[in-house]
Amino acid sequence: MRAEEPVYGGTLTFAVAKDPPSYDGHRETTFAMIHPVAPHYSILLKFDQENYPKILGDVAESWKISEDGLTYTFKIRKGIKFHDGKTLLTARDIKATYDKIIFPPEGVSSARKGSYAMVKSVEAPSDDTVVFHLKWPSPSFLANLASPWNFIYNGDILAKDPHWYEKNIMGTGPFKFVEHVPGSHWVAKRNEDYFMKGRPYLDGYRAIFIKSTSARVAAVRSGRALIEFRGFSPAGRDDIVKAQGDKIKVQEGPWICYLSVAVNNTRYPFDDPRVRRALTLALDRWEASKTLSKIAIIKYVGGILRPGSEYAATEEELTQIAGFSKDIEASRKEARRLLKEAGVEEGSKFTFKNRDLPMPYEPMGIFMVDQWRKIGLDVELKVEETGPFFGDRKKGDFDMIMDWECGFMDEPDLQLYKFLSHGVSGSNYSRYKDPVLDELYEKQARAKTKEERRKLIRTFEKRVLDEQAYTFPTLWWFKINPHWAKVRGWNQLPSHYLNQDLRDVWLAEK
Repeated sequence: MRAEEPVYGGTLTFAVAKDPPSYDGHRETTFAMIHPVAPHYSILLKFDQENYPKILGDVAESWKISEDGLTYTFKIRKGIKFHDGKTLLTARDIKATYDKIIFPPEGVSSARKGSYAMVKSVEAPSDDTVVFHLKWPSPSFLANLASPWNFIYNGDILAKDPHWYEKNIMGTGPFKFVEHVPGSHWVAKRNEDYFMKGRPYLDGYRAIFIKSTSARVAAVRSGRALIEFRGFSPAGRDDIVKAQGDKIKVQEGPWICYLSVAVNNTRYPFDDPRVRRALTLALDRWEASKTLSKIAIIKYVGGILRPGSEYAATEEELTQIAGFSKDIEASRKEARRLLKEAGVEEGSKFTFKNRDLPMPYEPMGIFMVDQWRKIGLDVELKVEETGPFFGDRKKGDFDMIMDWECGFMDEPDLQLYKFLSHGVSGSNYSRYKDPVLDELYEKQARAKTKEERRKLIRTFEKRVLDEQAYTFPTLWWFKINPHWAKVRGWNQLPSHYLNQDLRDVWLAEK
């Protein structure tokens, strides 16, 4: 069957839950920034939407890695123009960009600085060559350079004001900025000077900001928006498909996101690993997968890495970890024994704090409290608004609190970082310190073979989830993207941060 010929023209309208906190990809961590802003920028490398996780060059034309794995040399495409129509992108802009990310000036926030701890320096020996020098060989380094957050900025602008990009747009991506009306919309138009011949196909795009989930579903159902890139619940999907039938295409698949429980390791009785172990043993994840996946965007049972990804535990390995056995009665019997041994009486009262977001936090919160009651604990579910919730989680004002982690790629260096000692990892909300884990992390990051790395990761995972039960995942998310079928050239990947430059998207006439 002959592939369809892309059609030029048209404006893609898509829905986003909220406005971006700022426009700077290097400091932000939310899809609300990526979705409207990413199409304005190029990155060094990118993931292939047709063959994830294969890596392609974006502004990089080619690259070489030294035999010792310590030097990465990139050749940069020539003739790429910034959106002012006259300034050419050079290797110096890439050096300035990565210096800001890896070695940020005082007062400049860099959300992913820790992902580049292996980098010693970045050089631009010529206009079309950029060189990264590493302190040690890193299996994850190349993939980290395909981060969708690493927008390439103009070096001269950064030299004058490293905060400029927080409130302004000047990139080399497929679309130029037109306007942002906070609370309403974001508009962009085609970059006629875009370096990739024949792209983009669209005349432009319009992001509309709609806070309410039901209102976003209604926007896609009515055609006011053609897609919402983060995704909807099973009920939202069914609502849209029922209304529009075969005018809608549904893309579904795994998601590099999971919900977890942060247990306050500094507060009695959760400072006792027996109590923490009992909490995870109580959860019937396999039953939750069957029931909750019918109503929420959570589905897959997994450990600290996405189920099915290269370094994830197999089901056989997973079921040997506390809380992941399929014999829930035996698990709960052991949980009750551990609580009794630790001196926690039947009917003991604790509080579990949750976010006031319906999907998927609400159904999972209700489920977990019910599960803990089955081992004799009286757990109060306290739902908090976003501001107080984030405040309590950060300062440790909780017994147990809902936690989560979302990533842009399947890479142990990224996913395992969360579990390092409190103070090392900024997202360890369980507040434990464990030098054993810190050392295991460094060892797996520098492992010379995949087999060695996998073995170290299993040891790391067993310590976090089973031996110490510091914190524990519940279920991994399930991505559901119902969109109008006339939206072509966009493939769902296992992250709502990826594939958002829109350069390959086009609108079919039917």
